[in-house]
Amino acid sequence: MNICLFSQDEISKPLPLKDERAEHIRKVLHKKEGDSFTAGIIGGASGVATISSMSEEGITFDFTAGGDGKPLTSLEMIIGFPRPIQLKRLLRDIAALGVSKVHLTGTDLGEKSYMQSNLVEHGAAYKMLLDGTVQAGSTHVPELCLYKTLDQCLEALGTGGKGGSVLLALDNVNPAARLADAVKQASAKSGERVVAAIGSERGWTDRERKLLESKGFVRCGMGERIMRTETAATVAGAIILSELEII
Repeated sequence: MNICLFSQDEISKPLPLKDERAEHIRKVLHKKEGDSFTAGIIGGASGVATISSMSEEGITFDFTAGGDGKPLTSLEMIIGFPRPIQLKRLLRDIAALGVSKVHLTGTDLGEKSYMQSNLVEHGAAYKMLLDGTVQAGSTHVPELCLYKTLDQCLEALGTGGKGGSVLLALDNVNPAARLADAVKQASAKSGERVVAAIGSERGWTDRERKLLESKGFVRCGMGERIMRTETAATVAGAIILSELEII
């Protein structure tokens, strides 16, 4: 853990010794009474927590805010549902990058059973996003949105090619531009919200390509090699944020 995160309710209460955060503080960080550790409020400020006591009741500490918790970036990602085991790594890694919203969607060629994964239904997806946030030393967790189809996703996003957003669709089939070049050209005009769409493991259909283009998305490539969805999302996110000089 690069930061211990607490809800607003937890920040003023003793931390139970069986809590994984308490175990990390005691067994990994080897903290004791009087010591401090990096802490933050989920969705709020970051700062320093100073341990006032350790007992069977838990770890009592005083939190002093001192930072903004590394706010999320302007980058949002549309991602076709990958395999559940890939989704875990994907959510953790793009949260660490600071992606503000993750739009998970079914696609024409995507495996429909992936959308029924317990990972999403039982809150494990949020746990992965939280893990990535902690890895980054941030307090801000990306928002997760779910859609059955790309059509529903784009409708909800309100994209329509009317400006105000940089819209990018990753695609290996005849891309119109290199991803880095497209970001440079588009961000010079807008520099605001950036939405990057990445298909499921079988990619986009021609119907989806036309749909994306009708909404103003520029089809971009990252070379001729075919990547897994989780890899493509992380690499694309890093390229986009680097070009925007955010990382």
